[in-house]
Amino acid sequence: MDATDIKAAIQAQREPMQALFDQLRQDGLDEPGVSRDPYGAGEQRAHATVAKAAEALGLEITRDDAANLYMTLPGRDRSAPVLVIGSHLDSVPHGGNFDGAAGVLAGLATVAGLQRLGLTPECDIVVMGIRAEESVWFQVSYIGSRGSLGTLPDGALDVRRVDTGRTLASHMTECGGNPDALLAGSKHFPDPTKIRAYLELHIEQAPSLIEAGRSVAICTGIPGNFRFADAWIEGQHDHVGLPRRFRHDAAIAGAEFAIALDTLWADYDEQGIPMACTLGRFHTDPAAHGLTIVPGAFYFSLDVRAYDETVLAGLEDKVHRIIEGIEQRRGVRFHLGAKARAAVGLVDPAIKAGLEAAAADHHIPVLHIGSPASHDAAAFGAVGVPMGMIFVRNANGSHNPYEAMTIDDFLDGTLVLFQWVMRDLKNSIA
Repeated sequence: MDATDIKAAIQAQREPMQALFDQLRQDGLDEPGVSRDPYGAGEQRAHATVAKAAEALGLEITRDDAANLYMTLPGRDRSAPVLVIGSHLDSVPHGGNFDGAAGVLAGLATVAGLQRLGLTPECDIVVMGIRAEESVWFQVSYIGSRGSLGTLPDGALDVRRVDTGRTLASHMTECGGNPDALLAGSKHFPDPTKIRAYLELHIEQAPSLIEAGRSVAICTGIPGNFRFADAWIEGQHDHVGLPRRFRHDAAIAGAEFAIALDTLWADYDEQGIPMACTLGRFHTDPAAHGLTIVPGAFYFSLDVRAYDETVLAGLEDKVHRIIEGIEQRRGVRFHLGAKARAAVGLVDPAIKAGLEAAAADHHIPVLHIGSPASHDAAAFGAVGVPMGMIFVRNANGSHNPYEAMTIDDFLDGTLVLFQWVMRDLKNSIA
């Protein structure tokens, strides 16, 4: 079987995949953009749409206690470690149509390509539609994937969705999950060694491919992070005429903190050490602030990420030192609240090399880029599953309504994925 046959098998998926993308847009339509809310109506519709497409391909459909969706092409040896291809189907509020969904559809296109060529793999190939990857809703990372692996952090099922105020457990139950089983230790993948590999295709989230004029990139790593979702600074509300030396201004303390973080980031940039820090929420108290009031409270969220655990630990230490200095200078107190943590995602070198070779087989030039964002692949990597990622060119960034992946670029990325599968299973495909 030559490269022309393999490419034709993926090109044949153009119309069905475009139709699926169009339907997924309708599933979450919330102008502007889409809102496929996790463990809510938007994500439910998306899961139903994808499951229906998988049923049309004759795949086995199952779900786990976290309500993740598994669409399986049976292999000849059902006991062999499985190959998982997947991504998430939720979105941020008013997001784009391709963030996450492209990876699930790439998995379905890969399975359809094998069927078109009349090939049966030795092991099961599982296309996974993952729940609740976007942490903006529950402020917990990788809920679906960590639920499948038994690595949800303590207390995760009790966190409340930011818009409804209801717990994750409540939303999960409503969508067919079983949080009590998860608490009791249930996991879909009890033994990570029974996973041959985890592959994920995703749109790029920085304009590296746009800048380079290429359609596909190979991921070199996924950042870990530490986060404080509900931090605040306690100062003292005072009259606007109060002299500076008497003030305990929480807003100015927040501003100093922001500038210090940006300076820290610039220092790391100069050293060539990739990292990022984001103050996603940054505001005074609307119930108490005013034109003639010195702010006594200031609220913020903080996300700090890097590609090396040692770097991440050093950054956390420096953040705390910055805070100590501001507290001393300005007579305020920082309350960081609960800390969330996600491990650095290490790409498997053999998978990375295999993806590079797969792209070369079809003369697709690729970039090598570290992901600026977190992905479910990192949750699999954290438990020792060999993992890799493919990025597809996307104009206008992500997490906004204007994501602009083309079907041609999607098919390029899927072809690399499909060729990797053909290479990886070349001695075991009938």
